Amino acid sequence: MQNTEGFDALIGANKGCYHAFAAVYECEVPVIAAVAGFCVGGGIGLVGNADVIVASDDAFFGLPEVDRGALGAATHLSRLVPQHKMREMVYTSANATAQQLHAWGSVARVVPRDELLAAAREIAGNIAAKSPTVIRAAKESLNGIDLWDVKKSYRFEQGFTFELNLSGVADELRNDFVAEGKSAGSSGATKSEKGKK
Repeated sequence: MQNTEGFDALIGANKGCYHAFAAVYECEVPVIAAVAGFCVGGGIGLVGNADVIVASDDAFFGLPEVDRGALGAATHLSRLVPQHKMREMVYTSANATAQQLHAWGSVARVVPRDELLAAAREIAGNIAAKSPTVIRAAKESLNGIDLWDVKKSYRFEQGFTFELNLSGVADELRNDFVAEGKSAGSSGATKSEKGKK
């Protein structure tokens, strides 16, 4: 976004995320997410809309958006972690482990990375053995009784990201992030990413 004029890149990113997250949520059949390693930013939006989540034992989840001058996907993070933990994670850009999400009930299983796809396929097989008509009805009914409208609340969050970009605050933070990354050298980790697990 730093190298573009106007807000086309921001609008494109916001619309792309909105539609991708909605596609997972609105899929007529259950979506199973198999998460290995990093699940941050947009990954939270995708996984937070999944119906069942399995994760590798090295997976962690987070929203670094505040450090980058953006807001978004807290709607989806709040489907994964308790409400006040979500607030802490958003404000601090802290991460949560797969084991924590399992303890909170949002991750069905935590397995070694090499067992991840097998675990996801096992759950998929159990679901696929049911009546497809009943499973589709169950998916629609569960979406219908959700505590909040995930599309509407995510769109609300996106409005604040746009405001931060209009004010120039987001540009400053992204410039700092890019400069920090360049100065981190060959370590591959920025100062703000270290110690967030």
